[in-house]
Amino acid sequence: MATTASSNTFSFALRRLPLDLEGGGSYYSLPALRDPRIDKLPYTIRVLLESAVRNCDEFQITKEDVEKILGWEKTSMKLVDIPLKPSRVLLQDFTGVPILVDLASMRGAMSELGGDPDKINPMVPADLVIDHSVTANVVRSDNAVQTNMELEFERNKERFTFLKWGSSAFHNMLIIPPGLGIVHQVNLEYLARVVFNRNGLFYPDSVLGTDSHTIMINGLGVLGWGVGGIDAEAAMLGQPMSMVLPGVVGFKLNGTLRNGVTATDLVLTVTQMLRKHGVVGKFVDFYGRGMEELALADRATIANMAPEYGATVGFFPVDHITLQYLKITGREDETVSILEPTFSSYLELDLRDVEPCISGPKRPHNRVTLKDMKADWHACLQNKIGFKGYAVPKDLQDRVVKFDFHGQTAELKHGSVLIAAITSCTNTSNPTVMISSGLVAKKAYELGLEVKPWVKTSLAPGSGVVTKYLRSGLLRYLSDLGFNLVGYGCTTCIGNSGDLDQIVADAVTENEIIAAAVLSGNRNFEGRIHPLTQANYLASPPLVIVYALAGTADINFEEEPIGTGKGDRPVFLRDIWPSSEEVSEIVQSNVLVDMFRSTYEVITKGNPMWNQLVVPTAEVYSWDPSSTYIREPPFFKGMTMDPPGPRSINDAYCLLSFGDCVTTDHISPAGSIHKDSLAAKYLVEHGVKPKDFNSYGSRRGNYEAMMRGTFGNIRIVNKLLGCEPGPKTIHIPTGEKLYVYDAAMRYKTDGQDTIVLAGSEYGTGSSRDWDAKGTMLLGVKSVIAKSFERIHRSNLVGMGVIPLCFKSGEDMESIGLTGHEQYTIHLPSSVHEMRPGQDIVVTTSTGKSFVCTLRFDTEVELSYYDHGGILHYVTRKLVNAAC
Repeated sequence: MATTASSNTFSFALRRLPLDLEGGGSYYSLPALRDPRIDKLPYTIRVLLESAVRNCDEFQITKEDVEKILGWEKTSMKLVDIPLKPSRVLLQDFTGVPILVDLASMRGAMSELGGDPDKINPMVPADLVIDHSVTANVVRSDNAVQTNMELEFERNKERFTFLKWGSSAFHNMLIIPPGLGIVHQVNLEYLARVVFNRNGLFYPDSVLGTDSHTIMINGLGVLGWGVGGIDAEAAMLGQPMSMVLPGVVGFKLNGTLRNGVTATDLVLTVTQMLRKHGVVGKFVDFYGRGMEELALADRATIANMAPEYGATVGFFPVDHITLQYLKITGREDETVSILEPTFSSYLELDLRDVEPCISGPKRPHNRVTLKDMKADWHACLQNKIGFKGYAVPKDLQDRVVKFDFHGQTAELKHGSVLIAAITSCTNTSNPTVMISSGLVAKKAYELGLEVKPWVKTSLAPGSGVVTKYLRSGLLRYLSDLGFNLVGYGCTTCIGNSGDLDQIVADAVTENEIIAAAVLSGNRNFEGRIHPLTQANYLASPPLVIVYALAGTADINFEEEPIGTGKGDRPVFLRDIWPSSEEVSEIVQSNVLVDMFRSTYEVITKGNPMWNQLVVPTAEVYSWDPSSTYIREPPFFKGMTMDPPGPRSINDAYCLLSFGDCVTTDHISPAGSIHKDSLAAKYLVEHGVKPKDFNSYGSRRGNYEAMMRGTFGNIRIVNKLLGCEPGPKTIHIPTGEKLYVYDAAMRYKTDGQDTIVLAGSEYGTGSSRDWDAKGTMLLGVKSVIAKSFERIHRSNLVGMGVIPLCFKSGEDMESIGLTGHEQYTIHLPSSVHEMRPGQDIVVTTSTGKSFVCTLRFDTEVELSYYDHGGILHYVTRKLVNAAC
């Protein structure tokens, strides 16, 4: 990294800090550039500019790159690419394990190619928080936390041992042991620096993370977003990330929220507005007087939903609210100057117009006001199958199923709530909504309301700070209603909801009930939360409790009671909903700086189970061929120092054909491994008992399991099978119906290339490198779609899979493609003949011809493709650098 005056083109902009400030030091001053264009730049673009100026070495980052950013008003409309070097990289264990597996494998490849294995080390600080492995197996118990953690360690001992090895084998990496919090909340409360001090050079904190909700940190004034694990690996190894200079949407906030309206209601409203405006690939900068009315936790809640409204980031600049938060979380005060920027486009919202709402049943941006929920639910039952429809016949919509639940008469109907989870970094980082939850629980309990025993309830906050301030007297009421603490980590929101009681599961499946889950999370895509809850709603934590008490999504809270309390008295929402003043009073008196300090003083010390793990000490990892968690991936098998160059794609078959909005949960599930899946069969063959299957996310260090899980979601709809959901496809040459993995392996054995056809927003959802790794290992050479989600497209590029886009106005239907044809993609024979965004002709065996846009968006991405992927590019570069 070029950070000294002697190696930097812009050394003249280096300024000294006063000795009485942080003991002195230096920083790169943007005003010292004396360029009037800087004053008009949005805050987020200034962060990119400072990074480019600070790292300008005329090799990885050039003066021309700096000029592109300075000219943002004009260049952003031309989709120019710029390099970015983040201050640090953030990982969680589901995405962190495969990255460490890759790095360990790269060390082996470096050794075989004659390089130094120790060169494979993070060159920028990397933080990894183990938070995605805990599952809500045990609920409604005072011992749930300890029991779930014991189960977590029992199932994940191999993974945790490998991670602990990595914590000592790799330099410049901090690993936070399990049981201490959700990565994004730990980042917000502890890891984020806001201002970096590296050897006396001060610069803005910026972060790339392997989780799409890394963007939560933008609420703290730290620029950061999620990238593919492959891009994160390259950034960790000192490579600049190539990105398109984004447009910036200015979102002006006015007024203040009305009494009783939560930050969750606000964020779901903002999500819907921005989704409608169209912000894909853009930054959103929030500004206006309304910001002063939002606590930092509220800002973080809004920032955290950026993937759901489609933006790369939703940014709140540093101000006095930021400084107050830094102080209460035990950090030191920082200073910042605020200027008025220019934006690409504008939106405006008066906070007084925000209404209580939830989102669902299948997408985060399908907001429904609480008063309209009952009507919306009935419309969903009636509508044809889609994002807002289940096509339930009219005569079956009100059917009630009765069954015996451990000696108690129970009943289910469409809309019955079976999972109610207070979870996720989105809301559990926010004291206001968490205190509101406790007050709702207290009032409901005192009025005699109860949650039905067949509803699976759980509380999984993002850090230990939450339970410390809830112990002010509210935690007991949450437990009284069944919301016992189950662990500190990402549970139901990532699919770690655990099994439903088998009696309930049988009642749902045998009667084809459209059951519901309500969670305080940020994702509700099909098949993500639980295989048996087809309707999944995002709601504020207090509303999660309310829906658990009601037991159904089919309710109008303004007119219908939640339930019957003491003395057979009907209890309405208005009877238990706290006022803003009640909540604020408890927050002010109970959320204290000592709670944050005491929580994070011990965060790296782990717990007895973690500390007892015995790990190897060698710098090159010794792979265990019998492991079902950690296996050496085949990515570097047969690798030489010569890049393979473009590969022709001739007479390829279509492996899968999709419609719109296929998510990463469809492509590479993270949740439980179904007992009838090919991954389950593989695990059983290797001696794993069904109770120890764990989740797909936990198996990401084993490519064999992950290949079999790719396109393994039971809700995925493949057009080659009509409307039948499930992880199968048609093997075109024989017409056989096979599991996707089996069909892919047959194509590979026969030496036949394959492609995937898709609609718009392909790869929407959580950032997962295995969505691309699995696709590549199945032999898919190209994905042709109407449009791609940003991170997934980057992941495909990183693994050498060619992303192509149909031309505007065209798709499979308009061209007349059935998916049963063979496809030839006419690529240049040399990468030097290729350019970002060029037209590529595709022809079919049926005589059709159409033109696609090549979605290699930068010259650097073409280099990655030339090398067979980003990992191979970096490995060869490091070997050559050592020669």
